[in-house]
Amino acid sequence: MKYQPITCVWEVTMGCNMRCSHCGSSCAEPLADELTTEEALNLCNQIAELGLKWITLSGGEPLTRRDVPMLVERLSSSGVAVNIITNGWLLSKETAQELKERGISTVAISIDGTPEIHDRIRKEGAFEHARNAFQTMKELGIYTGAVTTITKQNIDILHELKEELIGMGVKSWQVQLGLPMGNLKERPDWVLEPEQIRDIIDFAYDTAKEGRIAIYLADCIGYYTKKEIEIKKIAYQTNLIAPWDGCNAGTRGFGILQNGDILGCTSIRSKEFIEGNIRQRTLREIWEDEDNFLWRREMTKDKLSGACRNCTYGSKCLGGCPNTRLTMNGDIYSENQYCAYHLSLKQMEEKYTLCKDKESLFKLADTLMRQGEYQEAAYALKQVLQLDPENTDARKEKGYCEFMCGNYALCLEANEKVLKADEKDSYALGGYALALYRMGQKKEGLERMWQAIELTGGRDQNLLQDLKFMLANENN
Repeated sequence: MKYQPITCVWEVTMGCNMRCSHCGSSCAEPLADELTTEEALNLCNQIAELGLKWITLSGGEPLTRRDVPMLVERLSSSGVAVNIITNGWLLSKETAQELKERGISTVAISIDGTPEIHDRIRKEGAFEHARNAFQTMKELGIYTGAVTTITKQNIDILHELKEELIGMGVKSWQVQLGLPMGNLKERPDWVLEPEQIRDIIDFAYDTAKEGRIAIYLADCIGYYTKKEIEIKKIAYQTNLIAPWDGCNAGTRGFGILQNGDILGCTSIRSKEFIEGNIRQRTLREIWEDEDNFLWRREMTKDKLSGACRNCTYGSKCLGGCPNTRLTMNGDIYSENQYCAYHLSLKQMEEKYTLCKDKESLFKLADTLMRQGEYQEAAYALKQVLQLDPENTDARKEKGYCEFMCGNYALCLEANEKVLKADEKDSYALGGYALALYRMGQKKEGLERMWQAIELTGGRDQNLLQDLKFMLANENN
């Protein structure tokens, strides 16, 4: 199996006992096409057979579905760790005890503010029910965490909410970005501005450093900032933290809707993203179908747009959370304006645009390159070329920086302009050759590299090393 799933989110019902103002699924009453208990239990067997390590049961409010304890037992007895996300209203001591006996691993309780704000968003009395649920979990020894969806309604009271959670004995807290879908789409004034992502990361960093409650950033918050990485190191208690490696949808995880529809992510749920239904095909058949999940499995950096397309992390990150881009911009391949690194790049470009000293900029770019800061160096060199379009050295260095950022088309463009002025520039020809090779034009790339080496009489060791690399990878 090319892709091995390890986790999924299963919306077991659209029924809910609340009408939350920010609900991304606009949950209300259970739908008529909901899986029966027999179908759901059979799906549990298929989930285990596919080799998943853990699963999250959500909704709606999953506890409005009375057979949820049976699903928990079927999954846990098959070796799948079961997490559940609930609003806590129905989490009585009897229900909690049954979940524990059936093998629940973690119970996450949604809580979106201090009592007044939480109740205004969800339902009068919701905060007190959540508080009681936390207490019940603590008494029964069930691992419990809080989940908070951040909007403009609660971003300014996160400190107060933190103290409430700590006071309730909550040990774990996940924060996530409220995206304009479902009910929240009808409240655009609640949606955060891109710049406020930094406020969330700063808050999470300070909270993590305090060490009073473990805080986790959801996949829609990041990416590639020092603070974000440090938050993860503290939360997972290890220095061996892999940076964001692209969305799990269709590669390491998937989503299940209440009717058995399978998709890459439960948040990306329009018809074109539904890969099949377990009433027509088995879960394994849907997962292993080579024509499924292509929007994610075939997503590459060159399909992205804006800053994401030219970002040094683009090939690995693939633009961060696809649903953020889809809900904010209407396009799954669009630029992620809610990426913290993107915000840094935007500020960086604005900063260099204001600088008019081309000599100082060129020296700074050289220093940045020596430090491995190729993305920033490229911005500095871009401004040098705005001020001095005929600066060949700056153009060649920009070509090198773009290559190191994985922007092979921009590298090709820079070196091509140098070669138009001097076709015997071996450095530019070598860079042009490497860019062609990386873009899949291997034969022409090798021919151009041989030409560059001939221009130096075979004495340039860097070009010889580049040729050696190309020949070693010729058949890959």
